[in-house]
Amino acid sequence: MRTVFDKLAVVRWLTDPLAIPFMQRALVATLLLAVAAGLLGTWIVLRRLAFFAHAAGTATFPGLVVAAPWGIAAPLAALGAGLGFAGLLSRMTRRGATSADAATGLLLTGALALGVILASDVYASAANVDRLLFGTLLGLGDGDIALAGAAALAALLATAALGRTWLATGFDPGGAPALGVRAAHGDRLLLALLALTVVAVLPAVGALLVSTLLVVPAATARLLTGSLRGLLGAAVAIAAVEGVGGLLLAYHLDLPPGPAIAVIGGGGFALVALAGSLRTKAAAA
Repeated sequence: MRTVFDKLAVVRWLTDPLAIPFMQRALVATLLLAVAAGLLGTWIVLRRLAFFAHAAGTATFPGLVVAAPWGIAAPLAALGAGLGFAGLLSRMTRRGATSADAATGLLLTGALALGVILASDVYASAANVDRLLFGTLLGLGDGDIALAGAAALAALLATAALGRTWLATGFDPGGAPALGVRAAHGDRLLLALLALTVVAVLPAVGALLVSTLLVVPAATARLLTGSLRGLLGAAVAIAAVEGVGGLLLAYHLDLPPGPAIAVIGGGGFALVALAGSLRTKAAAA
């Protein structure tokens, strides 16, 4: 009898929050973002763009701060800031005087500092810094869900149409033209899709935690499978599980959802990495 009650308690713990309208909206957004972030995150990890993805999310912070005072829609302001970041990065690295990593780090630091200055000294009354930095998954609107759906659809279509291009340019950029692959065209579309997905993820997890959805699930999936199809599927599934788990944890423990998802994602990656290391040592013994 006690076992039955325990099982019922677990079921209620999982399902009761999802009967609440704002939790239902958050669940829909989480699953849509899992598709977009899982698919795109696979290419981010394979193409070693994880640092760029994190920096692109952080670079939107100044744009988000000024969006409301200037009367600009937050997604447009974030997209403008992200494209400005990408343009500056391209300019700084064009002649090879500054490495991509160094330029990315400098621009990331500058964007974060500018956002903090604007939020604290210029637009203090208009900017909710915690919400901008860490998101508000439990307070998403119809526009946020629509944007998440658009990002998911774009990621599905782009992966189907451009997967071969991204794979070829990622593993053999020098030989890609011989295969009839237009590397530059594919790279531009990948960065554009990354910018769209960053903007879609921002309302849920904020500027500082974009990597929670865009990088961590795919990095975890790469430890579990070696095939591209398996990697794509596992990244989406892990993003969905971590997102829903963080959502439920945030509801029951009164935590911010973005950091809760980040903790679950980081813990999951650490456990998978540890298990893989132990397996390797056991096989070598």
